[in-house]
Amino acid sequence: MLYNSHKRAHRRAMHSKVHSQNEGKQDSKLILRSTNLQLLVVLCLLSSCASYKKIPYFQDLNKYSYSKTVIENYTPLTIQPQDILGIYVTSLNPEASSIFNYNLNRVKGNNDYSADNPVAGYLVDEKGQIALPIVGKVNVSGLTTSQLDDTLQKKLITYLKDPVVNTRILNFKISILGDVLRPNSYTVPNGRITLTEALSLAGDLNITAVRGNVLLVREINGNREYIPIDLTSKKIFDSPYFYLKNNDIIYVQPDKTKYSTVDRGYRTASLVLSGLSFLAIVFSTLYR
Repeated sequence: MLYNSHKRAHRRAMHSKVHSQNEGKQDSKLILRSTNLQLLVVLCLLSSCASYKKIPYFQDLNKYSYSKTVIENYTPLTIQPQDILGIYVTSLNPEASSIFNYNLNRVKGNNDYSADNPVAGYLVDEKGQIALPIVGKVNVSGLTTSQLDDTLQKKLITYLKDPVVNTRILNFKISILGDVLRPNSYTVPNGRITLTEALSLAGDLNITAVRGNVLLVREINGNREYIPIDLTSKKIFDSPYFYLKNNDIIYVQPDKTKYSTVDRGYRTASLVLSGLSFLAIVFSTLYR
């Protein structure tokens, strides 16, 4: 009987020991899971902070106190080959002035004011010239619209009394593509637009856009230039490329996050379609 009592006590001790070991293992697993979860949360927070640092514009600009800089990088838009000019002439001889204003008629008639029926204008040819009635060929390439106004007024004074000339570039447009809200080509009516204004027209950059390396493509004087622009720095305001030119192209590159999101969506859709196809085959086999 004493032997049996010792045996039972030994069994109880062993059972208690095994139970304690199992509880210790479970506690270790819980601690490990908790630690892993905490590390995951910390990594997510660090990743969020690192990503956010790339989002704000003009990060080196003090936004909490007043400051002022002199604008020294603005240059007026100059006329280039393939520009279409709208030239309006007035004088004390209205009938005589009207022959120079035929360019303001619309291509398909003046009753249609849609975008598909633009104003005819004067096309600047490859030599940088336009052809005016009576006056003939006029060199306009490289001139600002104000300079051309002065040039034409001097030429027209021979034919008109007190002529006044007003010139606009009718086909001034910019194109914005890539990771913006509304990629498109935009017409600029007033002949002056900045990079930030252009991006605002396109609805601003998406949150997944790379702000530190926006590409500006510019064609001028027979050359094509590729200019990287950093929107996270205030230096853009002093850049010679802050003011845009006719036919400028702005490309905004998406970051890897956007690709991952789209790629994940495609993969999920593929898996769903595969699953549906498999179920369709199974049902067709069962009910055949």
